[in-house]
Amino acid sequence: MVEIDNAVIARLKKDGNRFEILVDPSKALELKNGKEIDMDDVLAYPGIYRDARKGELFSDEELKKNFGTSDVYRIAKMIVKEGNLQFTTEQRRRFLEEKTREIADIISKRAINPQTNTPHPPQRILNAMRQAGVHVDPFLDANLQVDDVVKSIKTILPIRFESVKLQVTVPPQFTGRLYSMLKHSFENFNEEWLPDGSLRVTLTLPAGVEMEFLSKVGNITKGNFKSKILERVGSYAKV
Repeated sequence: MVEIDNAVIARLKKDGNRFEILVDPSKALELKNGKEIDMDDVLAYPGIYRDARKGELFSDEELKKNFGTSDVYRIAKMIVKEGNLQFTTEQRRRFLEEKTREIADIISKRAINPQTNTPHPPQRILNAMRQAGVHVDPFLDANLQVDDVVKSIKTILPIRFESVKLQVTVPPQFTGRLYSMLKHSFENFNEEWLPDGSLRVTLTLPAGVEMEFLSKVGNITKGNFKSKILERVGSYAKV
């Protein structure tokens, strides 16, 4: 459980009553956004408060009357998911910075500069976001905000989303490590085992991570591999 001194209040108003719990701010936000989190990692104290600051708890009878159960963990999960999290100004600032950085990283990996066919570094995207006055919601999934952010910065940065269909061939002595890395990092790829024991892999990935991927293959094989681009598929961001 989180230390009470580091906890924030999650609050749900229901049938004229106010139900409060003390929670870890980061874990509660992850839970609210759909991630499965152990409630012992979310709650600072396993109790449902009428007023958390005064320490006034609801009785089991009152909880059962309002929720149909007195199970604190079930009720606490409902409060987090359906209620409001009372973050401090500093916590909101930190969440905003983290979300902004996450969005910039996603765009950097998925998009390229069509003038050079290379990714925009995350810092360049962050600078464009600041210049365009982009609004970022610190509590909304980063992937859901990418399109709107790109629409805002495309007047400042030339940008295009592009995928690369890549073929990589590695010698027999490196196939085990490469295969392990692929299974861990990618859901879909085509494999072809050649007569000499080499492994030929074909996969599609965002253009922005092409060099990062080839660098990983190079580290595994000590540079002893072959690669070629089979196809580039891209489209300019829509207004």
